[in-house]
Amino acid sequence: MDADEVTENGAQPAEGTGEPSVPAAIEAILMVVDEPIDEVTLAQVLETPREEIAATLRALSEDYTRAGRGFELRSVAGGWRFYTRANCAAVVERFALDGQQARLTQAALETLAVVAYRQPVSRARVSAVRGVNCDGVMRTLTTRSLVEEAGVDHESGATLYRTSSYFLERLGMSSLDELPPLAQYLPDVDDMDGEAGSRESVRVPAGGMPGDEPAAVGATPTGHADDEWTQDG
Repeated sequence: MDADEVTENGAQPAEGTGEPSVPAAIEAILMVVDEPIDEVTLAQVLETPREEIAATLRALSEDYTRAGRGFELRSVAGGWRFYTRANCAAVVERFALDGQQARLTQAALETLAVVAYRQPVSRARVSAVRGVNCDGVMRTLTTRSLVEEAGVDHESGATLYRTSSYFLERLGMSSLDELPPLAQYLPDVDDMDGEAGSRESVRVPAGGMPGDEPAAVGATPTGHADDEWTQDG
């Protein structure tokens, strides 16, 4: 073993503790950027001539393509960034959507709309406005963190619900004030709301209410059919 390979205490230096090579440093930076990073910035950070940075980026890009990696290094909008290779896009999409971005059924969307516009609101009141039992779908919305508890109704003792900050995040809004006017989408809702306030429970016909999708054979009994989610694909 050469003398320069031994530290002062006699131990061999750990691998990778020295200064990284320019290609390694560029790769490390590219792993953490959110937007394409330009050659000038890389040259300044690494204190390396821009020409060398540009040549290294091109060489890395060619190496990844030649090796058949699942990602590629591309020059976009005046900068460089890692991107998923086109032939791997379907795999990444399945991973991203599997159980993470499940679509709400129409019934769940309607229930969420009632909560959004009438919050804080109890489950019984939501059910009265919709005309069907919404207990199941309310549990699902709560599990998905779109709806959260908001105290208790002092008169009835029922738990109240409201939309969450995650709900705003998913809709790309900063506050509930950005919700579109209710009347445009739910005509006569005030009449329905008044009727809902006078009822404490909901009776659902055996065949469901008009507008509700019929349950498939073997589906959950009426009153819990709303607790259904579909998956993309």
